[in-house]
Amino acid sequence: MATARFAWGIDVGNRALKAVKLVRGPEGVRIDDIEVIEHEHVLSNAGDNRETLIQAALSNFVQRHATKGAAVAVGVSGQSSFARFIKLPPVEPKKIPEIVRFEAIQQIPFPLDDVEWSYQLFQDPGSPDIEVGIFAMRKELVNQHIKYFTDAGLNVQVVQMNPLAVYNAMYYDDRIKGTTMIVDLGAENTDLIIAEGETIWLRSIPIGGNNFTEALVKNFKLKFPKAEDLKRNAATSKYGRQILQAMRPVFADLVAEIQRSIGFYASVHRDSRITRVLTLGGTFRLPGLMKYLQQNLQLEVLRIDRLGTGAPDDARLAALFNENILSSVSAYGLALQALGEAKISSSLLPQQIRRERMWREKTKWFAAAAAMVIACPAIAVGRLYYDRVQYEQQSSAREQIQKVESEARGFDSQWKEIQSRGAPDRDQIAAVKAVEQYRSVWGRFIADVGASLPIPKVKELASGDVEAIKKIPRNQRDQIFITDIVATYDDNMGPKLNLKDPEFNALANTSAPATVRPQPRVTITKGKKPPPPRIVAPTVEGPDTSGNLRGFLVTVRCTTPFANYRLLQDATAQALAKAGSNGPAPHAYKVARVTIPMAAKVNPNDTRLIAPPGKAKTAPLRAAPRTPVAGAVGAGAGAVSAAQAAKDAQVEALYQMPAPQAGGVQDVPIDPTRDMFTGEDRTGDYEVIFLLAVLLDPPAASAAGPTASAGG
Repeated sequence: MATARFAWGIDVGNRALKAVKLVRGPEGVRIDDIEVIEHEHVLSNAGDNRETLIQAALSNFVQRHATKGAAVAVGVSGQSSFARFIKLPPVEPKKIPEIVRFEAIQQIPFPLDDVEWSYQLFQDPGSPDIEVGIFAMRKELVNQHIKYFTDAGLNVQVVQMNPLAVYNAMYYDDRIKGTTMIVDLGAENTDLIIAEGETIWLRSIPIGGNNFTEALVKNFKLKFPKAEDLKRNAATSKYGRQILQAMRPVFADLVAEIQRSIGFYASVHRDSRITRVLTLGGTFRLPGLMKYLQQNLQLEVLRIDRLGTGAPDDARLAALFNENILSSVSAYGLALQALGEAKISSSLLPQQIRRERMWREKTKWFAAAAAMVIACPAIAVGRLYYDRVQYEQQSSAREQIQKVESEARGFDSQWKEIQSRGAPDRDQIAAVKAVEQYRSVWGRFIADVGASLPIPKVKELASGDVEAIKKIPRNQRDQIFITDIVATYDDNMGPKLNLKDPEFNALANTSAPATVRPQPRVTITKGKKPPPPRIVAPTVEGPDTSGNLRGFLVTVRCTTPFANYRLLQDATAQALAKAGSNGPAPHAYKVARVTIPMAAKVNPNDTRLIAPPGKAKTAPLRAAPRTPVAGAVGAGAGAVSAAQAAKDAQVEALYQMPAPQAGGVQDVPIDPTRDMFTGEDRTGDYEVIFLLAVLLDPPAASAAGPTASAGG
């Protein structure tokens, strides 16, 4: 199709057959001919005569125009066909056809054996997202429509939906600027096409030019043909005002449906805003319709007044073209696709016809192939004799080559033997180096999480003075504390990063025992400094070479007494989203996504805050021994300053902490309703859960950055 010299695009409408001929020349594609043949009766009212009227129009067209050697594209109504647009998950290109077929089975409301269907991929070069358009039409409707044209001797190569043909025309003419809505007002229905970048959206509204005519039939008691003439001449009629007043309800219904479609599109594409509207169809010649549309939509409304390079050179054809330009856009887009110049190249042409045409095009090569088969034996015998003579003359060169090849094999065998001797040593070296991998990731991550907590604005909150802190109303203390950190390793975080917030939030670990618990459970070893918190997570060995996004889902549980807890949670979420580094250092990590699955008041019945059952021997909480400082009171490794000793005594008296029992590690039951530090009632505090997607070895070129969103 792309090599055709000229092509016809034919749109058999409800009132007329419209056809546009395009010719490929040195300066590109130009409009060379146009035809408009009106039916004797409107097809929707013709009943059993519908087929006869279509056949008569096509017969008339073929008699008046030369079509031999032309590629022909025909349009089908958007109302009688099916279109769906869906986004594909990230997959390999070779798997796309299989996934599209699966989606077609799910989306098309008929068995695939009963329909002709095709698809088109839409992808913005700057985005990894791929959208696919699936188009279908029942086989009996397609075959019947094509039969009209093949019976007339036309070489049909493309069957396309009229709305997609209109989009191809506007895209080729560079009429789509920003987010553009195209309103194609036909006789029976109105096609809405919203185009933005590399994607489109379609809807068919059951309101057309015939509805305006029916309004005149009802108001003026006229027959349909008379009312149609009255509508067409409304601009020059002395009763123009009464005519427009009679059609006003249809105006209102049309605008209401368009507004409803715009609202639905905006709800699905929240970042898009329609900037202008292009109007097509002969009905838009009605006076006042465009102005009415613009006033109600509050958008720029433009009427198409030019196609391609302009009208044909012939003056008669130019007049016909200018008169019918609004209703010929679909035919123009069909002809563009027949020449291979269309943005959307999908076609509903039956596979059987495609195969027959392919074999017919290849038949001319079969005769040439047969002649070659006859000539080849003689050529082959002569070539064989010549090659044998040349082979015998090069015997000395072959012996030299074989000698060099034998020596090379010997050297290769020796090198392989040398290489194999050091294999155990290399494996041991690699194993030793692997121990160092990722050893600093969790330390850096825990430090970054702690640094993400907002610093209190009131300096007393950071002083550690219990009495000074208690003087500040509890709900005014802008403090937030980490109570749990739970990490789950995942070989491929990609699918989780693409989940919507509700599905992503459901992955948060809100019930499992905490993996890191700085408070309120404390483990104490007698005579030694308490061990640091542990993170229980799978060991990661070596950088990932599979192309997957490896990482962790991390649930961070925090509490705060601050009344305006949303201020702290949002500040913390923004800080967490910036954690990590995309720098060149190996084994870096990056927080790729942050959400807040839950934010609510502390549940005093939360059993996770109490030591697990089965621990018979427990000891009350006791402060950990402190590091010696200058000016300490007492002696030994546990000596502390006088001021600090007083604070420790105050805290110990508050909780009545005796010395720990002997016997090693003890679990301590904690009252979840009491503040561990001040002893105050904390049932009015708030609990906030953050869910983080942490990537290991993040790609340095990533520019999208992490996202932080609230879910509580």
